[in-house]
Amino acid sequence: MSAVPLRGLLRPGGFARLWRDPRYVSLAATVSLFLAMSIAGGVLYDGFLSPQVFLNLFIDNGFLLIVAVGMTFVILTGGIDLSVGAVVAFSTVLLASLVQRHGWHPLAAIALVLALGTAFGALMGVAIQRYRLQPFVVTLAGMFLARGAAMLVSVDSIGIDHAFHVAVASLRIPLGGGASLSVGAAIALLVVAAGAVLAGMTRFGRTVYAIGGSEHSARLMGLPVDATLVRVYALSGLCSALGGVVCTFYMLSGYSLHATGLELDAIAAVVIGGTLLAGGSGYVLGTLFGVLVLGLIQTLIVFDGTLSSWWTKIAIGALLLAFCLMQRLLARRGGMG
Repeated sequence: MSAVPLRGLLRPGGFARLWRDPRYVSLAATVSLFLAMSIAGGVLYDGFLSPQVFLNLFIDNGFLLIVAVGMTFVILTGGIDLSVGAVVAFSTVLLASLVQRHGWHPLAAIALVLALGTAFGALMGVAIQRYRLQPFVVTLAGMFLARGAAMLVSVDSIGIDHAFHVAVASLRIPLGGGASLSVGAAIALLVVAAGAVLAGMTRFGRTVYAIGGSEHSARLMGLPVDATLVRVYALSGLCSALGGVVCTFYMLSGYSLHATGLELDAIAAVVIGGTLLAGGSGYVLGTLFGVLVLGLIQTLIVFDGTLSSWWTKIAIGALLLAFCLMQRLLARRGGMG
């Protein structure tokens, strides 16, 4: 299955066509939900629809969006990656330790962190591909390994006060009208754009969809299934490490308990964004809207001011269940891969 036809979506009547095409019903539902929640927030709360409130969804959820893009490719193959939150935490604490305690320049530390994250993901991919182990078990082990390694680096939070790192974290990209975007959010949007191109316009992306549809058929077509599976988990590791880097820009600290439960938020965002858990069908664009919906739930609760933050988890759980049921119904009707 190919990526969503974005150019067609932008044409007159394009969004209505999404609802008529069963392959895109989940994406259309996610976009409609986001628009409905935005309109409801604008009606209920003054200032909710201001440009900066919308941009804050990207600023506050930039590292989640990056991780979710990598998770999208993993789930498209029919796999899962439970290690992403732990890799984010390890990346933050290692980066902070190298900069603050060992005198590394942040750019050098970032390069090492990204390389380690990619290598860690590739190793999990090799274990899954070569030894035919279940992705759930391999990445669960990876989660424990990465979180334990983070604890070995430091059990305490390490603040980052290096001038370069602080300058990057403080930099704002003006977008007019007093609204601005952080560097971390800009990186997240670039990752989304790169992920959409990779999924929809490259041989790698077509192979990923083919594996999720039927690995056996993909092998019969002569596609590089084994190499692609390793690369998918390497990509997820890279996105997780990059998410950790962006997290340090957002929090200016590294901590072994950062991103606890982030893997579940990433999976929820991907599924709510319309990607089929069984693989073979989904869109990076949908993942973007899935993250925005999660961020919008948190924003609505903050604007309300009377609800407990735990309502965020309840709402996400209800949405996840609803979208899983919708996917199942569509699959039974033959609408999804």
